Amino acid sequence: MRFHIWKLELRPPVNIKADQQPAKFPPLNTMSHISNHYCSLLKLWCESQNHNKIKKLHCFIIKTITNPETFLLNNLINSYGKINNTSYAHNLFDQMPQRNQFSWNTILSVYSKSGNLARMLEVFNRMPNRDGVSWNLIISGYASRGLGMDGLKAYKLMLEDRGMSLNRITFSTMLILCSDNGWIRMSRQIHGQVVKWGFESYIFVGSPLVDMYAKAGFAYEAEKVFNELPERNVVMYNTMIMGFLRSGMVRESRSLFQDMPEKDSISWTTMITGLTQNGLDREALVLFRKMRLEGLAIDQFTFGSILTACGGLQAIEEGKQIHGYIVRTYHSENVFVGSALVDMYSKCRNIKYAETTFSRMPNKNIVSWTAMVVGYGQNGFSEEAVKAFCDMQRNGVEPDDFTLGSVISSCANLASLEEGAQFHGRALVSGLISFITVSNALVTLYGKCGNIEESHRLFDEMSVKDEVSWTALVSGYAQFGKANETIDLFEKMLEHSLQPDGVTFVGVLSACSRAGLVEKGKIYFESMVKEHGVTPILDHYTCMIDLFSRSGRLLEAKDFIQKMPCTPDAIGWATLLSSCRTHGNMEIGKWASESLLELDPENPASYVLLTSMYSVKGDWAEVARLRRAMRDRGVRKEPGCSWIKYKNRVHIFSADDKSSPFSDQIYAELEKLNAKMIDEGYVPDVTHVMHKVEESDKIKLLNHHSERLAIAFGLIFIPPGLPIRVVKNLRVCGDCHSATKIISKITQREILVRDAVRFHLFKDGKCSCGDFW
Repeated sequence: MRFHIWKLELRPPVNIKADQQPAKFPPLNTMSHISNHYCSLLKLWCESQNHNKIKKLHCFIIKTITNPETFLLNNLINSYGKINNTSYAHNLFDQMPQRNQFSWNTILSVYSKSGNLARMLEVFNRMPNRDGVSWNLIISGYASRGLGMDGLKAYKLMLEDRGMSLNRITFSTMLILCSDNGWIRMSRQIHGQVVKWGFESYIFVGSPLVDMYAKAGFAYEAEKVFNELPERNVVMYNTMIMGFLRSGMVRESRSLFQDMPEKDSISWTTMITGLTQNGLDREALVLFRKMRLEGLAIDQFTFGSILTACGGLQAIEEGKQIHGYIVRTYHSENVFVGSALVDMYSKCRNIKYAETTFSRMPNKNIVSWTAMVVGYGQNGFSEEAVKAFCDMQRNGVEPDDFTLGSVISSCANLASLEEGAQFHGRALVSGLISFITVSNALVTLYGKCGNIEESHRLFDEMSVKDEVSWTALVSGYAQFGKANETIDLFEKMLEHSLQPDGVTFVGVLSACSRAGLVEKGKIYFESMVKEHGVTPILDHYTCMIDLFSRSGRLLEAKDFIQKMPCTPDAIGWATLLSSCRTHGNMEIGKWASESLLELDPENPASYVLLTSMYSVKGDWAEVARLRRAMRDRGVRKEPGCSWIKYKNRVHIFSADDKSSPFSDQIYAELEKLNAKMIDEGYVPDVTHVMHKVEESDKIKLLNHHSERLAIAFGLIFIPPGLPIRVVKNLRVCGDCHSATKIISKITQREILVRDAVRFHLFKDGKCSCGDFW
């Protein structure tokens, strides 16, 4: 039979005093037994956070016990502290007729844990006596609020207070405090005090010691402390394994993991996470399968790590299987797991699966939105990345530095200076510009959008610069073909003892290529391997092919290719073929074309460039044969197009395009320009027309190239004084390059054209590339 809890647990009033000794009451009604009984109830209700019952019991005590025991009142104060009711705890403490040391420590604990440091200090200063518990509460109170220096001062005062109260909790708290603040020197001093006071054999002290050394990267010191402990628990094993993995000591971590007397799910998750962080994704997958066979519980952290491994391997099939297991174990609604799934599918180049997973998430946080924004950007969907960022803001989620940096990078890929500048403003207002991820993205943005001066200004304003910062500016100058500035920056980077990576060398080598600095480029290519330990990849080999062939040294380019440890990719062969067209070398051009066709039969570059070479020679029969071959194989040339942004709208043009509502104005503007250009000495270079038509028709085709239509649109609508910014998906042809130089002189306008290769800043009849591109 069940009774109402109050009937069973709260007996009728018993008006007795604390010092009264009732003679014939049943044991339950004696004061000590009543106090113990009530304390048990308080503990139960604190665990369930039952505020009302704690208050009702307090009321009942007031009504029924004239002079409650100090022990009972201390427990009441503690209970109010645990349910975050500091005002009740304070009032009860003030009304206590008698207080002991435990009373003072209890109210001190309430203020320490609630973060009310002013009250905590006030109580501490009023205490008639202080013991180790009192000092530990002061130190942990400061530590929990991030006031490490105050915690350290309290520890020093504790040492001055005879130091007799030091205990294992003191040392454990101080070691954690020093570790969190990165105070390695102070940690070592406390380690010495641990040994001095004889606490080195306690697990409670040994565990944070191992953790402190492991987090600081001192794996051998951590191992020494670990080995000297007389007994170790699973937590210490996990800490030591994590320390080994953080220091890249994978072999040692494997050995320790195998030697563990018992392993929990955290042990397995630690190993899986560490292997992933050390680039051993395949081994992490194998270990995950073994963990499942052990029948251990798999939590959100395990799933997060193993999904990262799948993303690193682009192992989408394994990722799908794990996704199914997540659904079966009811983890699919976990925001941490959902975010990891979005990231995994994005890295596996399956943006549709990432979108679907993201849309089905019932709850989304900043990590989820960032995974989607970054996923779009990594897969070339920069417009979608910007849209997702805006949707995130509409949903009331504030960006962090990583999200903002990612969306700025997407604007850079779109060459969208206007939107990028808006995000720049957001970074200034929010203060996120102080984060290096955001600053680096802004340096890249302005570099890729052709405003290299602003890019350099932001770089100079950065208080902290890393390898990415320098590489972003190096690449920006390289895209402009400013070889001397690029090389100067690279040398300064080395002076700052920063290690260049493969991306940095791509920028340096491409700058040398665009400026014709062949010998300089050869020196940097050799130093990349010998001095900096960077293994060349296809991008570096392509830069070297471009370096030789762009300068007309086609035989050297051919010799370099034949000595390469790998075959050039399609871009490498197309680079050589393009230079063969420019320099009229049919023999090497055919070799490059045949190699490109063998590698990628559906790549149109081989057909287009060879067609151009034959058309220049007037061999129209060969041109017709190549075009038939393209038609028979279903190969289509990527149509050239240019676009310009005006009033938040992108206007796209193709050659001879009349789809724009402003076509009449555009073509009228071009007619006026052509007349003025001829007066300035412009002669159309019809060799860039690959059609067997009349000379007048060739000139007309040249006049209506997509970049000229976009420039004419800009001259009509972009206000004077502002630069005209045009983006083209293909390389600017030689005739349009010459024409744009003259247009910039006639109109006295700055025209910035970003083509598939580089930036061209046309001003006063000159181009920033120096006619070498």
